Amino acid sequence: ILNPPPFSLLIPSLWVVPVHQPQASSIRPYKTEMPSRKPVTSYSVCGLSLVSYYQKETKGIVLNTIGTMYNTGRHVSLRLDKEHLVNISGGPMTYSHRLEEIRLHFGSEDSQGSEHLLNGQAFSGEVQLIHYNHELYTNVTEAAKSPNGLVVVSIFIKVSDSSNPFLNRMLNRDTITRITYKNDAYLLQGLNIEELYPETSSFITYDGSMTIPPCYETANWIIMNKPVYITRMQMHSLRLLSQNQPSQIFLSMSDNFRPVQSLNNRCIRTNINFSLQGKDCPNNRAQKLQYRGGFRGQ
Repeated sequence: ILNPPPFSLLIPSLWVVPVHQPQASSIRPYKTEMPSRKPVTSYSVCGLSLVSYYQKETKGIVLNTIGTMYNTGRHVSLRLDKEHLVNISGGPMTYSHRLEEIRLHFGSEDSQGSEHLLNGQAFSGEVQLIHYNHELYTNVTEAAKSPNGLVVVSIFIKVSDSSNPFLNRMLNRDTITRITYKNDAYLLQGLNIEELYPETSSFITYDGSMTIPPCYETANWIIMNKPVYITRMQMHSLRLLSQNQPSQIFLSMSDNFRPVQSLNNRCIRTNINFSLQGKDCPNNRAQKLQYRGGFRGQ
């Protein structure tokens, strides 16, 4: 009988951290009670700033880049061309961080799929923009294992009649069908990262871990306060992606998220002014943010 693989979308309990890979902490419990207090409002946490590394040369083209979209068997991944880089700064960040990868998580039903929950409710999916600290570290691999290494901008996905322009480029039928099976790849050009962001400067932020092995606890999460939208047909196309190669049995990539984890008394900060009326956040409250992180205990 073969030993099970170290990672399985179907069996989250197999998501282990190999013994030769360090963890940021070994004393944090796997689950604790969820705090019910609302986030600490910090008006000094300013908005985010996107800067194209290529912008000075192109001048008229801002934030346009090239990337390759992959079916990794775990999620849809978009990796940028190394000559067309995009950096992010501001918000809770002390350093500038470079965009390394964009990942999509989604569910087999519209009621699940996101890696975070808002007031106990999941969204149909979640976009995660993974950045590494290029001021301190030479690449994402080094940064992922190091303090102040990663920043992940997280955006909820909702099913609607319209589609986010950036996601429409990724999920239109001519594109998404080119990565049906594991290891399939397809080149996308003329991407504008700014189009992926919802029309809000509000967010919630906390320090946590990555949600896939090895689950290093070196990530600063930034959850945007508005979702982006895709059509029902585009969500259906995502659910038709396979974890396996063509010669293997079809297993949908759907439900590629971790079981929800506790915040473990982590401090949550936000630049949302709860004293103002607005439509960014339901009832102007963000009561119980939960995430599917990678806590491990002994």
